[in-house]
Amino acid sequence: MSGRRPSPPDNRPEGEHEVKGLAFRDEGEGEQEAAPLVAPPPEKMMRRIGWPKLVLLPAVIAVVLLATWLWFQRADLDSISETALSNGNVWKAFKQHVQLTVISTFFVLIIAIPLGILLTRKAFRKAAPIAMTFANMGQATPAIGLLALLVIWMGIGEKPALIGIIIYAVLPVLSNTIAGLKANDPTLMEAARGIGMSSVGVLTKVELPLAVPLILAGVRTALVLNVGTATLATFGGGGGLGVLITTGITNQRMPVLLLGSILTVALALFVDWLASLAEILLSPRGLEVKS
Repeated sequence: MSGRRPSPPDNRPEGEHEVKGLAFRDEGEGEQEAAPLVAPPPEKMMRRIGWPKLVLLPAVIAVVLLATWLWFQRADLDSISETALSNGNVWKAFKQHVQLTVISTFFVLIIAIPLGILLTRKAFRKAAPIAMTFANMGQATPAIGLLALLVIWMGIGEKPALIGIIIYAVLPVLSNTIAGLKANDPTLMEAARGIGMSSVGVLTKVELPLAVPLILAGVRTALVLNVGTATLATFGGGGGLGVLITTGITNQRMPVLLLGSILTVALALFVDWLASLAEILLSPRGLEVKS
């Protein structure tokens, strides 16, 4: 008859077992099943935008616009000022200004970003200095002089104004796109190719995401430039808030000049605020954007 002791009844907790008379418990077994599922904190799911950044600037803009409106309600305007500000002229000028900004920015993006990508490819890198020279010439030329040349060539209207704004704003987006793509670590590109990614895959999944912060910074600069340059569209018959500014200057009517200037500044600040939020939200996770 064997002298081995009968093993005690197996009433150990789940996950615990005996090895050579010693009790062991599998690490993490049992607890994982009992642990409740906890959703990741919201700040890890999306980028954190502090309340001051979210509401401070829009609140200041709203207060300034409200104060301006209240002042105009009590202001004693003469017939010239009333004619300039009545019949929906202010809203028409503001809408034209927004349209000029949006349309010109759209064309800047579809021109500058693809061109910047093309000029960083091996086959076209030698053409990059030439393209940058032309872009620098476009911005170095005084905006009013560029618009005057376009009006002489194309005639009065919105079209020459748009082309002038686009030429003036291409440089920051183009230069930032090229700089962002050139700043990428070459070892990351080699690693991506080493795991079998195609050239298009490396561009869309590695290079562009890493360059997004710099590209968005260029877009933000271009947006603010477009808002400011669009005020000159009035000299070419393109409309915009520049109509109010020039009317106030030529007729020496300070209320009209003041309203046009305040609306232009408020629009530029609001557009810059929107672009700063886009920089935070659209940049890849893990790349810190400081604005």
